[in-house]
Amino acid sequence: MKVGKVLISQEQIQSRVKELASRISLDYREKDLLMVCILKGAFMFLGDLLKHLSLPVKIDFMATSSYGRRTKTTGKVRITKELEVDAHGRHVLVVEDIVDTGHTLKFILDYLASKEPASLKVCALLDKKERREVPINLDYVGFTIPNVFVVGYGLDYAERYRNLPYVASLVEED
Repeated sequence: MKVGKVLISQEQIQSRVKELASRISLDYREKDLLMVCILKGAFMFLGDLLKHLSLPVKIDFMATSSYGRRTKTTGKVRITKELEVDAHGRHVLVVEDIVDTGHTLKFILDYLASKEPASLKVCALLDKKERREVPINLDYVGFTIPNVFVVGYGLDYAERYRNLPYVASLVEED
């Protein structure tokens, strides 16, 4: 597998991240915000969002697994890293890299809802609506993309390509 066409440039990402951070700052002013970054893919997105937020925020990390070394989900989701911060009574904003079928995110949202937060919303860098199998409400979306496997800006294939500053398709090597 190799990197194909650039779908979203570094400049487009940075511009959109600033816009999202501005909206989040406005929506959560004077609220106890806990941002939950879904590892590993969303770490770059969270880092850039944090640089542009104009409010104090707590952060924590969760990790799940459903892909392994595949380009399609196995459908079975498991938590590999639990929250360390208590979400009870806090306004929780899940920061996700990509939402496609919705199964993983639904699993995460159900888990977090059991912690009884004051509110629970989602900020996703990428929305792959064509693949949605589970209805999911995304409160903040960076970009809607077509049904292609993508890498870069934190997203990987077999732990490779996360370091790319843009989002690109992944294609079979010739």
